[in-house]
Formats: sequence, structure tokens, C-alpha cells
Amino acid sequence: MKNLKISLALACAFLIAACGVVNKKNKGKGMNFFTIEQDKELGAQVAAQIDADTVQFPLLDTVQYADVYKYIYKVRDKILNSGEVDFKDDFDWRLRIIENDSTMNAFCTPGGYIYIYTGILKFLESEDEFAGVLGHEIGHADMRHSTRQISKMLGVQVLLSAVLGDQSSIGQVTSTLVGLKFSRKHETEADERSVKYLCPTDYNAGGGAGFFQKISELGGDTPPEFLSTHPNPDDRIENFQNLAITYGCVGERNYQTELEAMVAKLP
Repeated sequence: MKNLKISLALACAFLIAACGVVNKKNKGKGMNFFTIEQDKELGAQVAAQIDADTVQFPLLDTVQYADVYKYIYKVRDKILNSGEVDFKDDFDWRLRIIENDSTMNAFCTPGGYIYIYTGILKFLESEDEFAGVLGHEIGHADMRHSTRQISKMLGVQVLLSAVLGDQSSIGQVTSTLVGLKFSRKHETEADERSVKYLCPTDYNAGGGAGFFQKISELGGDTPPEFLSTHPNPDDRIENFQNLAITYGCVGERNYQTELEAMVAKLP
């Protein structure tokens, strides 16, 4: 019966894609065999597994660190309220912080579940840099990059099995998402979305460039974890800056002291 459900779901997904019956907000985001609802269901399944794996993903408690979460949600809301996030009202846009100072990374699952390591929060110097990084992850979810990328890597049936609750498939999807290497095109799109989201705000819209500037200055034989999925920092610095000019962004605020106050509250 379970295999029949998977087969039917798979057939429906292909039928939807073949007929072009997609959410109108998906225009320009490329072919995706998943519906918006399936993105949300898959993201919820993966998020539940991440939340339960306290060894690999030691999440900061939302009550104990209420002030920290209030801060990152404030930045999230500023981005979502820019009027530029297509799926603002469709996805959950839930944020969680993973306590791991040695990992400078952040990642998102389908449906807008975003995870941020303490390592990257402590590495950043100002709020506009954090907004640039967060905008980049929101961009991946908004462009639905995850389901497009892992559909190629794992196959549509594995993803649909995860949506239907198959634990082995969920585990496979989770491990793939955590270390997911997006295509150059997807990374460029997410960078562009970050600038687009920040442009209507008072932030320096090229805030993401500040992060990559610091990354490029690190050097050394062992690149940060973030570079395993986000290569070519020098090119991206220029891209962030040029996009801000192209879009005519005028914001200049970086809110450095606000970020420093939040970081001081981290463990």
C-alpha cells in the first residue's frame, strides 16, 4: 500500500509538472516536480528529525535564549516585510540556532526552515552582514533550490518517500541538505535575492559582501566549512556590490552594536 501511495504521488508530481499546473509565484524558478505543499511537508519532516537529533544538532533552547531568538526573528521579519519574498505567506520561515562555534555555516530546508550555526554568528561583524547571510538562505528557500537540487541528486521518489514519512528517506534527505552543494547558478540567484530583499530596507543591501570579504581574508590551508557549499568569495563580493548599485539601493545602516549585543548573549 505504501509503495502504491509513493507511485501515485510520483505520478501526480510528474503530471503537475508536465501540465504546467504550478503556483504562479514559481515563475522563473525553473522546473520543479514538487508542489509548494510538498516543499512544506518535506521541510517539516526534515526539521523534525534535526530537532530530535540533539547530538549532531544541539539547538539553542528558544526559551533560555529568548532574547537571541527575538533578535534573529526581528531581522527575519525585516527581510520578509521588504515586499520582495515571493513565498512570504506560504512557508513557515522558522529559525533555529545550532550551538557549534567551529562551524561557520547556515542552511535551509524546503519550506523555509533555516538553521544557523553559532560559529557564523560569532564570525559576523554587523547586523547587515547577518541580514545578507539570512537573506541568502531565504533566497534558496524562496527559489525552491533545495527540492530542485536534491531531486537530481537523490531522485524524486526518495523525496516523496520522505514526505510520506519514511524514516530512512528522511535521514537521507537530511544528511544531503546539511552538506548540500548548490550549483553556481543557484548560489548566484540566492546572492541576488539577498540584495533584492535588503534593498527596500535601511540596511546596506550588499551586506553579504562583508561576510565574504572576511572569508577571503582568512586564507590558510583549511578553508571554512561555509566555503564547501559557498565557493568563490572574491567574485561574490563584487557581485553583491554591483547588484546593490544596479538596483539603486540607498540603505547604509549596519547596526553593528546590535549584533554585538546579541552575540554577547550566546553560550
